[in-house]
Amino acid sequence: MDNNNYDSPWHQYDAVLAADALQVLEVNAGNAFTALQAFHDRHADWLFGHLAYDLKNETAPGLKSANTDGIGFPDMFFFQPRIIIQLQQQEVHIGGIHLHETEARAIYDACLRIPVQVAPVTTGPVPALQSRLDHHNYITAVADIRRHILQGDCYEINFCRENYMTGVSVNPTALFTKLNNLSPAPFAAYYRLQDRYLACSSPERFLQKNGNTVISQPIKGTSRKDADPATDQWLQLQLQQNPKERAENVMVVDLVRNDLSHTAMQGSVQVTELFGIYSFAHVHHMISTISAQLPPQLPFTEVLRTTFPMGSMTGAPKIRVMQLIEQYEQTRRGLYSGAVGYITPEGDFDFNVVIRSILYNATNQYLSFQTGSAITFYCDPEKEWEECLLKAAAMEKTIIG
Repeated sequence: MDNNNYDSPWHQYDAVLAADALQVLEVNAGNAFTALQAFHDRHADWLFGHLAYDLKNETAPGLKSANTDGIGFPDMFFFQPRIIIQLQQQEVHIGGIHLHETEARAIYDACLRIPVQVAPVTTGPVPALQSRLDHHNYITAVADIRRHILQGDCYEINFCRENYMTGVSVNPTALFTKLNNLSPAPFAAYYRLQDRYLACSSPERFLQKNGNTVISQPIKGTSRKDADPATDQWLQLQLQQNPKERAENVMVVDLVRNDLSHTAMQGSVQVTELFGIYSFAHVHHMISTISAQLPPQLPFTEVLRTTFPMGSMTGAPKIRVMQLIEQYEQTRRGLYSGAVGYITPEGDFDFNVVIRSILYNATNQYLSFQTGSAITFYCDPEKEWEECLLKAAAMEKTIIG
């Protein structure tokens, strides 16, 4: 996971890489978090892997996932790696179980010889981009969601629409390279599980634990950047003062505070930073930081279980909007809007939010990415549709541009 290009005091590493699984844990929702804690307790080592969105079915009663899934990631997967590479402040640390110095040197030398040229992302013809939510069905769904908001079922819902290709031959490493060349991101991740791949350029952290301190950094609020310094400074100010963006940011901050309060020591949940404006390659984001102190003997999986999935990708109130997401979205989210990250031998961890990502199943030759937006009662359904199309066009450019 890549932590570059983000001015934050919370980073431990610039990037962490892991390979060659010694032991694996693959489970679906039901008793997954208990299984993860037992797996970590047994091996007491670094673990790398993912939490898929559909673990929601374990974290709240009455939830289900019955929509189409063309990719096939399990709900939870972690592995104990034989090789770990840590990049920190221009230093490279290579280690792992039974890894001798000569092999570590060979790995380092091989990394230096990796070619810099970008291979083609696809080979052969590129099929048309498809979706299970066309314009009519999308507008109808948004209208129904607004009625739910009017009736008091929810305040805001993150509503997503899958875009997919079938029969497409993709070079996953080239896809990841191109995606992150176009949009460098602090929580980028390249992730492979057998024949399934994730190319992720996420700007958002879900949750980090360091000792007894845990932080979450939800993003709500975005504006474009401008080459002119004066205009760009004005755009940042406009973003920070925008009432709609601030209202959405506060809503997710309150949701995260509530989630963290389930495991935090009483009175320790704090908003460390509210409405922080951070600059990325092409946009500015409004990011807030919420921190909490955990009881010393608390199993680390408890704070994951009580905060997952992240509020920035659901809405409020959380359980009800997850029910509505299942009702109105036509695709199982799977790894999208889940989290990828690592767990240390001490039980610390760092996880991203899987957004701005492309998923690929090499066996089925099925490629998928989702785009969405926050639906509120006062939103314009046509503008939300146009936002989804613009986001989809930017992602499609990575594949065929």
